[in-house]
Amino acid sequence: MSLVDAHRPYFRFLVLFFNCLVTFGSYFCFDMPSVLQYKFQGNVSCDVVNGSNTSGCCSDCLGMSPEHYNLLYAIYAWTNAVVVIGAGFLIDKMGNGVGVFLFSFLCLLGSGIFALGAIFRGTAAMLPIMLIGRLLFGSGNGSLSIVQSRISAFWFRDKELAMAFGATLAFSRLGSVLNFLLTVSFTEKYGLSWTLWGGAILCAVSFLSAISVGYLDKVGLFQRGQTAIVHDESSRLRFTDIRYFTLQYWLLVLAIMFFYSGVFPFVADASKFIIDKYEYTQTKASYAAGAVYFVSMLSPFVGLLIDNIGKRGYLALTCSTLTVPVYAMLAYSNIPAPVMTIWLGLTYTVVAGSLFPSIPLVVPQASVGLAMGVNGSIQMIGVGISNLVVGALLGESEGKDREDKIRRWQHVMIFLICNTLLCIVSSFFVNVVDRFRERVLNQNKQERLTRQMLEEQLVHSDSLRPSDVYESSETDPLLIGQPVVARSSRIN
Repeated sequence: MSLVDAHRPYFRFLVLFFNCLVTFGSYFCFDMPSVLQYKFQGNVSCDVVNGSNTSGCCSDCLGMSPEHYNLLYAIYAWTNAVVVIGAGFLIDKMGNGVGVFLFSFLCLLGSGIFALGAIFRGTAAMLPIMLIGRLLFGSGNGSLSIVQSRISAFWFRDKELAMAFGATLAFSRLGSVLNFLLTVSFTEKYGLSWTLWGGAILCAVSFLSAISVGYLDKVGLFQRGQTAIVHDESSRLRFTDIRYFTLQYWLLVLAIMFFYSGVFPFVADASKFIIDKYEYTQTKASYAAGAVYFVSMLSPFVGLLIDNIGKRGYLALTCSTLTVPVYAMLAYSNIPAPVMTIWLGLTYTVVAGSLFPSIPLVVPQASVGLAMGVNGSIQMIGVGISNLVVGALLGESEGKDREDKIRRWQHVMIFLICNTLLCIVSSFFVNVVDRFRERVLNQNKQERLTRQMLEEQLVHSDSLRPSDVYESSETDPLLIGQPVVARSSRIN
C-alpha cells in the first residue's frame, strides 16, 4: 500500500514542494563567482614588505584575470545553449524521473569539481578544473529547469499553473538571494574553499529532492493509470516534431528571449553600474542590485493572480512596456537605484509569470520538454550575445573618469531598451494571434474551465477520435496545437 494518494489534491502540492527544491542549490551556486569576484580576481600571493603584507594581498584568492573570470560565465551560457535542446527531447522520451536524476547529478558533480579546483590555486591546473566544473554544471542546470517546468506543467495544467511556475521561480531566486546576502560574510569567516564546498552541499540537498520528486511523479502516474498513456505519447515523439510548433509558440520564444536579453545583462553588471553612477559601497550596491531577485519572491502570489484573471498575453505586453522607463530613468535621471531595481523586479516577475507558463498551453503535453529546451537554447543565445555587446559598449573602465563611465552606461541602457522594444513587438503579435486562435492565453479561470469541460465532452464523444484531432493539428502549424491525445493525460 502506497503512503501517498495521487488522486488527492495534496499530492500535486507535495510534488510541487520537492520540485521547488530541485533548483535551489544550483541557483545558489550559479552566481557565487559574481558575489565573490574580488576573491576570484584578487592576488593569489602575498608580498611581504618590512614584515607586513602589502595592500591588495589575499591569502585565499585565486588570481584570475578578467578574461578567465568571464570565461566561467561564458562556458556556462554556451554549454546551456547547446545542451538544452537535446536535453528537452531526452526528457520527453525518457520521462521526468530519468531527466531530473541525471541533470541534478550533473549539477552536483559540476559544483563539486568547481570547488575542487580552488584547492589548486596558484597552479596551471586550477582554471581547467574549474572550467570543467562549470561546463558540467551548465549542462545540468539549464536542463534541470526544463524537467522542473515539465513536471509543473503536467501536474498543474488547467489548475494553478502560473502559481506552480511562480513557486519554482521563487525558490530558485531564493537561492540567488541567499547567495547575495550570506556568501560574502560566510567567506570572510570560513574562507573561499569552504564556501564553494558549501554550495556543493546545497546541490546535494537539491539532488535528494530530485530523487524524491522523480519517485512521486512515477508513483502518481501509476496510481492514476496514466503510465501507458504517457509512454505511448513519448514513443511517438520525434525531434522533427519541432516543425509543428505553432506561430504563437515561436512568438512567445522571441518575447522571452528579448525580455531576458535586457534583464539578465543588466543584473550581471548592476552592482558595477550602481557603484559608478550612484557611488554606493560594494555591500549597498549588491543589495540594490539584488532587489530584482528579492521582488521575485512574490512570484507564487503573482502566479495565483494570473491563474484567476488569465490575460497572460496582455500582462506580458503591459509589463514589458513598463520596463522601458526603468532603463531610461537609470540612464538619464537620479532616481535612487533601489527604486528602479524594485520596479524592474516587479515587471520581471509578472512577465516571467505570464510568458513561461504559456508555453505548455500552446504545445502538446508530450513535447513540453522539447519546447522548453528550444526556448531555453534561444534564450541563452540571446542573453550570451547581449552580454558580449554590453561588454563591448563598456570597454575597459580603468583610468576613465566618471563622466565617461556614465556615458558608456547610457549606451548600455539604450541597448537594453532596444531589446525590450523588440519584446513588446513580439508580445503584441502574441496577442494578435491569440485573438484569432481560441484565446488560449487570455482566458480567465471561468472561461478556461468551461473550455476544458467542452474538450472532455469531445474526447468522450463517439463521433470524434483523439487520433483524428492529433493528426489535424500537426498539419497546420498556425493552430494552437492542443491535440486531444495530449489532453487525455491531463490531470483532473
